[in-house]
Amino acid sequence: MKRLFITAALLIVGQSAIAAECITNQNQFGNYKNTLAQSAKSAGVGQRGLNALSQARLSGITWRFESSPRNQTGTLQGDPAKFLAKRSGSSADNFIKRTRSKIANNKNTFAALEKRFGVPSGLLATIWGLETSWGGYLGKTPIVDGAVTLSSYCRRHPKFHPHSIAALKMIDAGIVPAQKGGGPSGELGHMQFLAGNWLRFRVDGNGDGRTDPYNAVDALATAANMLRQSGWKPGQPFGEGTSNYNALKSWNDSGNYLRAIVYAAQRAG
Repeated sequence: MKRLFITAALLIVGQSAIAAECITNQNQFGNYKNTLAQSAKSAGVGQRGLNALSQARLSGITWRFESSPRNQTGTLQGDPAKFLAKRSGSSADNFIKRTRSKIANNKNTFAALEKRFGVPSGLLATIWGLETSWGGYLGKTPIVDGAVTLSSYCRRHPKFHPHSIAALKMIDAGIVPAQKGGGPSGELGHMQFLAGNWLRFRVDGNGDGRTDPYNAVDALATAANMLRQSGWKPGQPFGEGTSNYNALKSWNDSGNYLRAIVYAAQRAG
């Protein structure tokens, strides 16, 4: 009986330790940061990253979005043009026209990236436009706040815990400052990368010796590299049912979003 009691007690302790790894209440955010700090230290995050974590605040916009069930249920949008218009705040035709203009105004950059990685200019320019309106809006949520808040949320914790650690590593390495604005999920720069993806696929596109997600050329080059490393086949189609369409899922696995990308990119040229 004593042995069974001890075993049960250990089980309860173990369950508590697991529960401490994520939270279901905003008031637990401080405790979560303490737990995350231990993981960050074990992962090699230094003092600058740990200081950024200690100063991180729960992102209200991130928590509200994750806590609202209606935000989590996407509806099938049969017409990608309608989804594109809603996402871009304009008509699909106008978005495609602007995408073509961005390619024309950055012809050498897009041509070099297409030659190096085999990813079409229209595809990169479309993603750039959908993510940040070609750099027009890069987000206002401090990247550590967004990344750590999303990681703390139990439903999101398994997937986004590594990205919160990666965000702290980026701060630690001086790649970006802790208070730099980004998306509410800790997305970074012109193409709104998750931190772990940036560290894994980053490319110095402009040759200045740095890899900066807030530099458009670096961000575009990194996006092209990420797609290529995820199975992109140069010169092949990328509509639904193709291997390149599957490679695009590494960017975003939303069917509505992917169909909008394909629709616009095929027309942008």
